[in-house]
Amino acid sequence: MRFVRIILVGFLLISICYSSCRGNTSKLVEKPDTTITPANSFSELFLDSIKLESFITDQKLSNKAAKRIRSFYNTRNFQFAWFSNIGLSEQTRSFWNLHNTYINFSKDSSLSDKHLHEKMEVFLADDSTVEMPASEIIKTELQLTEHFFNYVEYAYAGKLQPEELQWYIPRKKVDALKLLDSLVAGKGRNIDTWEPVNKQYKLMNNQLKRYFEIRKEPKWNDILPGKRKSYQPGDSALVIKQVKLRLKALGDYSGVDTSLIFTEELVSAVTQAQRRLGCKQEPEINADLIRELNVPLEERIKQMLINMERMRWMPAESDRDGILINIPDFKLHVFENSKKVFDMNIVVGKSANKTVIFNDVLKYIVFSPYWNVPPSIVRNEILPALSKNPNYLNKHNMEQTGYLDGLPVIRQRPGGGNALGKVKFVFPNSYNIYMHDTPVKSLFQNQKRAFSHGCIRLEDAGKLAEYLLRDQPEWTTGRIYDSMNSGSEKWVLLKEQLPVVITYFTAWVSRDGLLNFREDVYGNDKKMASQMFAEEAQ
Repeated sequence: MRFVRIILVGFLLISICYSSCRGNTSKLVEKPDTTITPANSFSELFLDSIKLESFITDQKLSNKAAKRIRSFYNTRNFQFAWFSNIGLSEQTRSFWNLHNTYINFSKDSSLSDKHLHEKMEVFLADDSTVEMPASEIIKTELQLTEHFFNYVEYAYAGKLQPEELQWYIPRKKVDALKLLDSLVAGKGRNIDTWEPVNKQYKLMNNQLKRYFEIRKEPKWNDILPGKRKSYQPGDSALVIKQVKLRLKALGDYSGVDTSLIFTEELVSAVTQAQRRLGCKQEPEINADLIRELNVPLEERIKQMLINMERMRWMPAESDRDGILINIPDFKLHVFENSKKVFDMNIVVGKSANKTVIFNDVLKYIVFSPYWNVPPSIVRNEILPALSKNPNYLNKHNMEQTGYLDGLPVIRQRPGGGNALGKVKFVFPNSYNIYMHDTPVKSLFQNQKRAFSHGCIRLEDAGKLAEYLLRDQPEWTTGRIYDSMNSGSEKWVLLKEQLPVVITYFTAWVSRDGLLNFREDVYGNDKKMASQMFAEEAQ
């Protein structure tokens, strides 16, 4: 790119002369300050502030965008970020490769600036000469900076607005200026560690690339279930061969046998696929597994992209202890120093009474709790029941304590039949969501468990109580279970107050490296897809 170097050196001389002739005061004839920090000294080229302001005006940048680009070049004393006197800087190539990868795999056309792409293709072609006037070099420099800031917002902070999708976990904040400074300072090296994304996002991105490779294979035909409801080891059928081939393509089955026979080697592959697809784990090929395996690849890719957008909203993993709840997985996970301690099955809100997606801090355990019946349940369920049976409250160990807004205030006394079971866990919030025990244990036998009025029912509440009180020696196991069965409500303030994060992910990579998919129980994926893939629908 010898010709590019000549043009840029010429531009350097022109820009200095231009800066020297703008006015008659001494301030205006000073040369640009080149005593900047060594970490930023990657270019001998400098902008003129008037050129920057002209660009802002011509591009009609928003106040936010204009402020950001001014701040970046002011702190650099108007030194170039993307070009040196011999052509493109190293960080430019690193960023553009990263940018192209994002566009190729994300299906996001928002960053497809045709003219900038054409110019970058010319610059990146090492075997060509470039004839570009100085004014166009300036424009390209500023376009790249503006483009970088837009890229950061979409690729790292997330394109959609979480609150509009009933996601109330505070959105991760990304400092685009700081990111660009660090990219330039590091000359685009170690780009993987530079990206401000959490570990889960990177794992999902790798899986997304794998699915794009799978998509290159022959047509993804549906598996035909055959005449039987299920197939066990030793059975022989065409559907078994089809399942083997599908599981081999997805990475669950590594065997070489692709016969019609359900071999023992296939059993572990089937149960692994069932586990990661949210099916009941049993050594058989059944309708549930076939249905999940028949989901089109394009639908799975969109599902991954939707969940990667959610992952952009999430902060980096923390070393703090905490509780993570994933609604579509119907699971609670307890973490200690970022390592999983145990999992627990849960029941979440049904579609009409959705569990809210938010985060807070767990502060209290309440043993033998009263259940203060929500007004909606009083109005829609208890009052109709009382009209049929005046003895309804006594029968269900309930009592009325007053009136509020024209409705009876009703609570259920502690006891074995209490709807909250024997203990509840309180993280005070405006949504009136908490975790609690339940007397109805049979619901945990279901694979899909969206049955509650919004709160989170725990399969083993006693286990969680023991864990939370492990650093409070006065709370022995015996005392915990005595309090759960005392029939007298008791509130306990936790010594260690844990963060609780209630999330909604229908695709993720588990700690054993497996790509998991779950059903979109609340239809949230569908809402996001209508925004993310609107262009495809047209």
